[in-house]
Amino acid sequence: MGAQQRPTIKTVAARAGVGRTTVSRVINGSTLVSDEARAAVLAAIAELNYVPNSVARGLVTRRTNSVALVIPESESRLGSEPYFSAVIRGVSTVLTATRTQLQLVLVRDRGERDQLTDSVAERRVDGVLLVSVHEDDPLPGILENLGLPTVLAGRRSPSESLSHACSDNLGGGKEAGRHLISRGRRRIATITGPLDMDVSRSRLQGWRDALGEADIAPDGRLIATADFTEEGGMLAMRSLLERAPDLDAVFAASDVMAAGAMLELRRQGRRVPEDVAVVGFDDSYIARYAHPSMTSVRQPVEEIGSTIARLLLGEIADPGAARQHVMLPTELVVRDSS
Repeated sequence: MGAQQRPTIKTVAARAGVGRTTVSRVINGSTLVSDEARAAVLAAIAELNYVPNSVARGLVTRRTNSVALVIPESESRLGSEPYFSAVIRGVSTVLTATRTQLQLVLVRDRGERDQLTDSVAERRVDGVLLVSVHEDDPLPGILENLGLPTVLAGRRSPSESLSHACSDNLGGGKEAGRHLISRGRRRIATITGPLDMDVSRSRLQGWRDALGEADIAPDGRLIATADFTEEGGMLAMRSLLERAPDLDAVFAASDVMAAGAMLELRRQGRRVPEDVAVVGFDDSYIARYAHPSMTSVRQPVEEIGSTIARLLLGEIADPGAARQHVMLPTELVVRDSS
């Protein structure tokens, strides 16, 4: 009896009940496929154990079948911030289904940025996903000028030109402020992230908008800027208590910073939430396991990852496609800290 014949695109198409063009689009990550058709093709690929001939496909398309996920942060931040691991999970889930390889690249200094630029210029990857974007970061502009498909998790400003996906950071910040006001708090402080990031500015503006709705005049002494780290949250909370010892609530722009703020409040003998109510942002495992459990604004981080991966695959498949800007909703999850 002869060896079993290797399945082909035609075999997959017949099993999925679609045309070969549709199968090809799914394999190449095109967005020009309905969710139902994509699901049918992926199911057929799994049932038949079909493996695309990436070598032959690469010779025709001049593609490497790999993309880079670039994070311009240190290893310590990457390991301590749940946001990054959730984004990576979302990206990986989408890329794995299309057999696209993922390269994780940390860019911590100019040398590493130049190394990435050289790699991109030589087309060692088909596209780049860029996470943790700062307003003055030259990398998005460099990648755009090189003509490489590039998609951002977040944005540099509301007028961002590159395709991107982000959470409704302004709305989330506003919801956090409204919640604290509904709890009878009036001296509401905030700990922002770096203000050269749109995510930080948007969450700060949401806090301001909530106070404005309640006719509470903003007080500059109740604003402290940190760096999205636990230590940064602790130092910011310490500074806020020195400047405004009568504060009765704090909204931190991340769960990690909120956890640092709660540690400092405890160190100074302030009870949460009796003396100071606390709200974070992300709804990560840190919020769920904090003591007391932390009220937090949930953002769909893993969905951000899967969304930017799909957007990038679409741009790789169709470089002339219009760029897309996706904003995902947030939700306040109330727990014991407020």
